Amino acid sequence: MNDKRELRIGDLVTLHYRLTCNGEEIVNTFGGAAETFRIGGGDIDPRLEMLLTGLHAGDHRTYDLPPGAAFGSHETHMLHNLPRADFAADLELVAGHEVEFTLPNGQTLLGIIRNIGVDDVQVDFNHPLAGLPVEFEVKILEVKGEG
Repeated sequence: MNDKRELRIGDLVTLHYRLTCNGEEIVNTFGGAAETFRIGGGDIDPRLEMLLTGLHAGDHRTYDLPPGAAFGSHETHMLHNLPRADFAADLELVAGHEVEFTLPNGQTLLGIIRNIGVDDVQVDFNHPLAGLPVEFEVKILEVKGEG
């Protein structure tokens, strides 16, 4: 480990972080195991990764991000009305609950049920924190170069 190394895209970083939104804690690793991932590897939103670049091991920062700055704006084109027949008959449809879809390529896509109609269900495929203010606290524990 090189404590003077500046965190860059491609580096492996070990850190603790906390996300809150409107006073509600979404995730907090400070009391448990740290997270390790490669910057630019798609593990966290690129907007949050950009806040990490330039930091060093030992840095501890808190960012108050305005609506949309952390996970993008809430886009209306990401709201889709799907036929009720697209949902399993035994699936309890509840507004506000997440639902998972398997795409033809095998990947999964999460959406949040917004409205339930007689013939269709409105599903929101935006990130759950899109368009909301977020507080992002991070403490960098270790930075390793790409290899």
